[in-house]
Amino acid sequence: MRASGRKRRLRARAGIVLAALAALAAGGTTAAAQAFAAGGTAAAGGGGGLSLTRQFFGTAFDSYAGKNLNVYRYTLRNARGMSVQILTYGAITQDIWVPGRGGRRADVILGFKTLQDYVSYDSPPVTANGGPYFGEIVGRYANRIAKGTFTLDQPGVGPVTYTVPVNNGVNSLHGGLIGFGNHVWADKPIVTRNYVGVQLTLVSPNGDQSYPAGSPGCPNGCTGYPATLKVVVTFTLNNADQLAIHYSATDESPNLNTVVNLTNHDYFNLAGESSPPGSAYDQLIQINADRYTPTDTTQIPLGYEASVFGTPMNFTRPFAMGARIDDVSANFNSPGYNQLLIAQGYDFNWVLNGQTRATTGPDGLNLAARAYDPGSGRELTVWTDQPGVQFYTSNFLNGTLTGISGHSYRQGFAYTFETQHFPNSPNQPNFPSTELQAGHTFTSTTIYAFSS
Repeated sequence: MRASGRKRRLRARAGIVLAALAALAAGGTTAAAQAFAAGGTAAAGGGGGLSLTRQFFGTAFDSYAGKNLNVYRYTLRNARGMSVQILTYGAITQDIWVPGRGGRRADVILGFKTLQDYVSYDSPPVTANGGPYFGEIVGRYANRIAKGTFTLDQPGVGPVTYTVPVNNGVNSLHGGLIGFGNHVWADKPIVTRNYVGVQLTLVSPNGDQSYPAGSPGCPNGCTGYPATLKVVVTFTLNNADQLAIHYSATDESPNLNTVVNLTNHDYFNLAGESSPPGSAYDQLIQINADRYTPTDTTQIPLGYEASVFGTPMNFTRPFAMGARIDDVSANFNSPGYNQLLIAQGYDFNWVLNGQTRATTGPDGLNLAARAYDPGSGRELTVWTDQPGVQFYTSNFLNGTLTGISGHSYRQGFAYTFETQHFPNSPNQPNFPSTELQAGHTFTSTTIYAFSS
């Protein structure tokens, strides 16, 4: 996608997944799903060995509601041995169990065992690098906004400057102090003959993340994000071992534009989240991108795209994740900024190549990335309609967090493929726009497809 086409605002796309979800929103749920919703914790069978289960998982305080709300865990299963557990707290993917060579199953993402662990450690509302964000749907703005400040043209008003909490050095990260991963989402089960899943809904109010002067991350006060934003995220699992995530965000304010950037923050390790430290370093990574966006020392893009060729950023063909991760003397096509040293590993936005027939996958999506674990034979292919992917190698895990299986998580233990728009886009006019106009809806789909 070239710069000349990037000034357009966010817009919806059409496709098979969207059509199915439109039918769902119009009341097209099956009788099985309706019975499941009424029963609360009963299992509901889909076609061909698909099943869905909902169980009570505890209670958590929600700042939108101002009180504790019930949290549920959904378990999605297919006929091939794949299962996914999703929490209504934070729209968090807790685990993904996938068969490998010989049918041996493993949980291939990092996560916590209890709800209290997620509340305490996943993205706590602190100003110093707010947590690992295991499995969360992050927003309103995934990734970084420089100094927590951006300007939008508002209808009938003109340019207005907005401020959101700084919680990552001098920048705002993943929505601010209390992002979408800190809320309890409303849930609706999905059971059809072709897939099972859950639809999660959250309404972010106008001024979300506004705080008075002197508040953490807001020394001069924060205005928060403009406009009321209704976000619907739908997870579905089919018998092709495809976990689809569909995002829909509607600006419900009649006269306020806003910004939005949504993504999923799963940490993948195809050898299994309980595998030995360092196991992810040998896994092969491929990213469908000839360019990336170099950053300054605070990890804000410098505003231009650099070629990956001749640098450790080149994943146009498969490379082991750890093969060049410590090459801090390498050329990065970014004079004066040693990229791997700044990020202590990989933590950058890759600019996905334009879609071709060869890179078109399910639901007409573009290839973003692939990962392969030689030991287990598990492979992950990521398909998306987003312009970028943030590849992050868990550089700041230091062994202090205990995962779902009782193992401590350390640096380089896993990696993310955060399909999204670019970091700091509201302040970079040459980047794809993240502006969402009043009354408009943004939609996007990403599919994680597994095989062995």
